[in-house]
Amino acid sequence: MRAVGYQSSMPIDAPNALENIELPTPTPTGRDLLVEIRAISVNPVDTKVRRNAAPESGHWRVLGWDAAGIVTAKGSEVRDFAVGDEVFYAGSLPRPGTNAEFHLVDERIVGRKPASLDWAQAAALPLTAITAWEMLFDRLDIRRTVPGTTPSLLIIGGAGGVGSIAIQLARVLTDVTVIATASRPETQEWVRSLGAHHVLDHRSPLAAQVASLPTGAPGFVFSTTQTDQHFADIVELLAPQGHFGLIDDPQTLDAMPFKRKSLSLHWESMFTRSVFSTADMAEQGKLLNEVSALVDSGRIRTTLGENFGPINASNLRRAHALIESGQAKGKIVLSGFGV
Repeated sequence: MRAVGYQSSMPIDAPNALENIELPTPTPTGRDLLVEIRAISVNPVDTKVRRNAAPESGHWRVLGWDAAGIVTAKGSEVRDFAVGDEVFYAGSLPRPGTNAEFHLVDERIVGRKPASLDWAQAAALPLTAITAWEMLFDRLDIRRTVPGTTPSLLIIGGAGGVGSIAIQLARVLTDVTVIATASRPETQEWVRSLGAHHVLDHRSPLAAQVASLPTGAPGFVFSTTQTDQHFADIVELLAPQGHFGLIDDPQTLDAMPFKRKSLSLHWESMFTRSVFSTADMAEQGKLLNEVSALVDSGRIRTTLGENFGPINASNLRRAHALIESGQAKGKIVLSGFGV
């Protein structure tokens, strides 16, 4: 089968940072599905792994976690899917990735593809939807009451993949006021179109901007990027007894400033359930089915930003470069295989 992989961690402008390769087609066992990949999307985790995790000498590492495709075979213990089913999912961090013609995935983390979306539109959603859903409802629990506040949520990095779906989920599933940050006119318009009530510029101090809003201090902050740059502002702007969640990787995180306000800290990794095979691992498949239903009912929409064309090394290098530039809006998707 055709795939895209790498053997050494290199800057993305190196010609062999990602290469077109041939690999054996895997065989499903147990609860695994074999999925023929029709489209993928690229996430910041792809670039982090490429830069920092080289495979064993002489071996290939295949990246990619988001996918939409068709079940072509299944293991003997599969319960919920049949050959021919159209699916979407975000895979598991330790396993080979979705940048290949065929991919193995545990059925418990797989959802049914939204019928109203094409392959590319569907592939844009799984990883970011799982991340946003788990942070909003499993970690922060934004439906809870923070005493003395008007229910509100600040999303730092609203125009990125996670922010783009988090805005929509918060709007359609709760009554909280959504405040999002974006720094360029086009990204500010993007987050408004997704439903943000207020838009702030994260190039300027956030605490002062929040103080000027009619909402008062928010009870919840969800930081998707550059947490270390905004940390002092986050501590200042959060309401006492508020809740702070993050998904990025600041070099240091000193939680001591949280004590005075009794703030709580929540970290989200959407791979936790699959990496540790947690007892509630199947919750990811369930939430993807709920996201699919929300899409098909017209309540939320795909966060596809750009389609870079066929799945090949050249297009994937372009996608990694754009993500590393910090200028991406929405999700970058690739569809089908080409040279």
